[in-house]
Amino acid sequence: MMRAPIASLGSVHMTRKDKSLLLARDLRGFANGSHDRLYDWLGGHRLAVDGVDGVRFAVWAPAAKRVSVIGDFNGWDAQRHALKAAGRSGVWVAHVPHVPAGALYKYHIESKLNGYTVDKSDPFAYRCQMPPDTASVVWELAYDWRDADWMARRAKPNSLDAPWSIYEMHLGSWKRAGRMPRYRTLAAELVAYLLRMNFTHVEFLPPYEHPFYGSWGYQTTGFFAPTDRYGSPQDLMYLIDELHRNGIGVIFDWVAAHFPKDEHSLVFFDGTHLFEHHDPRLGHHPDWNTAIFNYGSPRVRSFLISSAMFWLERYHIDGLRVDAVASMLYRDYSRKEGEWIPNRFGGRENIEAITLLRQLNDTAHARYPDVRTIAEESTTWPMVSRPTDVGGLGFDMKWDMGWMHDTLDYFGQDPVHRKSHHEKLTFRMFYAFSENFVLPMSHDEVVHGKGSLASRMPGDEWQRIANLRAMLGYMFAQPGKKLLFMGAEFGQWQEWDHERQLDWQLLESPLHAGLQRWVENLNRVYRSEPALHELDFSQEGFSWVDCNDDAHSVISFTRRGKKPDAVILVVCNFTPVPRSNYRIGVPAAGRWTELLNSDATDYGGSGQGNLGQARAVSIRYHDLDYSLLLTLPPLSVLYFKHEGDVPLVVGKNK
Repeated sequence: MMRAPIASLGSVHMTRKDKSLLLARDLRGFANGSHDRLYDWLGGHRLAVDGVDGVRFAVWAPAAKRVSVIGDFNGWDAQRHALKAAGRSGVWVAHVPHVPAGALYKYHIESKLNGYTVDKSDPFAYRCQMPPDTASVVWELAYDWRDADWMARRAKPNSLDAPWSIYEMHLGSWKRAGRMPRYRTLAAELVAYLLRMNFTHVEFLPPYEHPFYGSWGYQTTGFFAPTDRYGSPQDLMYLIDELHRNGIGVIFDWVAAHFPKDEHSLVFFDGTHLFEHHDPRLGHHPDWNTAIFNYGSPRVRSFLISSAMFWLERYHIDGLRVDAVASMLYRDYSRKEGEWIPNRFGGRENIEAITLLRQLNDTAHARYPDVRTIAEESTTWPMVSRPTDVGGLGFDMKWDMGWMHDTLDYFGQDPVHRKSHHEKLTFRMFYAFSENFVLPMSHDEVVHGKGSLASRMPGDEWQRIANLRAMLGYMFAQPGKKLLFMGAEFGQWQEWDHERQLDWQLLESPLHAGLQRWVENLNRVYRSEPALHELDFSQEGFSWVDCNDDAHSVISFTRRGKKPDAVILVVCNFTPVPRSNYRIGVPAAGRWTELLNSDATDYGGSGQGNLGQARAVSIRYHDLDYSLLLTLPPLSVLYFKHEGDVPLVVGKNK
């Protein structure tokens, strides 16, 4: 249930006494880093004071000697509307009468230091001009939400034992008919596609305002404003609303690791390094030539946590994927010796960033217990997805980057050489349950010269698509939640380009249409079979049958659910050589139904298989009492289910 804002200022009437009391309370929380709703207080908010309508502007600029608000309502004249300092808090406030909704504005800041003057966008603006323009926009976030049913029940689809199949996408390049898409016009087509493909969640690359389109949103300037490239804030709310009304969860990428150095934004805000560290050994990100937040500042922590809470509250999103967590955790990340400063204990750990992340997760879970946080963390930092009260960082899940690299390395090998790389398939089980993992095949794997997933597979066209089908079948059978970047589901050949839409015309090819059907049915079986998702984060949910047949590049394992009879057998043949009469041990007698076969003709395969089923006999094999004699098609993944439950059969085999 949504809590009422502590200090909501939108469209309300206040006396000057009320305003003073409110300001004092907010200042205390801001100063000690505990304020998680700064968006209700700082920024530009339409309200009436003593019966006079207008906008209350509030900005944090402690090194300023003078601050004024300039905009199209006063001819951008810095002499017209000066703000007043709220004591020694560093916050400047003014109520400006008769400012209309949609008005453009900035803060004109004159620093106490070096005569520095600058016009800054509002860090708390709810809306910004479309780049390359940089003004903030006076805006209210009123919206008639229709997703009450989803919000009331989302704890179940968002639980850790539920299926998570996440479709990661960039809003500007999914479909783009000659111009930028719009949030509202995307809604119907995107909802229909996700429903057809059986994805459970959609994850948007950062949809916040960002001046450089080529950053894909990761160089954020609008920490409280969605990008205007695709429409208004209410248009984005409509898109989320439609997704929720159709049972699809929404995750936003959220960036606290760095921010761009554009003059209009946060950097050197009041003539000092207010949001970032002043020392480049702490405040400069060498990978992206951006600034790094000063996580040790309580006010900066309040700013960042308020940003995260803002999207959860005002936009109803269901999860945050926090970008580049590894770069936050280590002071020496991407730095050579002498380019970084140790912490107060002489170590490389960023203690202040750890404090921020734990506070972020504790705050999110306290306010929204049914929301999930996910870390993109690429190192072996321990207990990323464990609660803070046992020493963890408090995330619900973590991307398994090691699995991703091993898998792509293995499938990039010519099949004749895969037997020499068999450990890439087996090593994960040594650590698979040390964290709550998401298996990511993300946008990062199809950019910067890496090529698309399909293009990275070996062989001719048929073999490449068959390899991709096999890789995705293996991915969906592994313990962990799933994430797939747009285009991979139908075999995009070209590397992703944010300036153009995906190559949807490829679906005219039976191979690509078949791959898309394969992903559609993988999702359907994954969602419908508890054995494939209920125990993703428990050793009880996985058992090897045989992980040692490196000579044939074959692996087999079972997945289990909470009920004893929920068992799925998965057999993978990662060579183009069919294998007849291949014996596999199984834990139960009777019929095993072939639920999925990546080599089925429906998916563009050769159609080899097991006539839809196999019967276990009392021949002990692989330390199990029963066994199956199977045909393993070329470059294939097979899913079998014991006949104890009503079988779900998809695809066709000879």
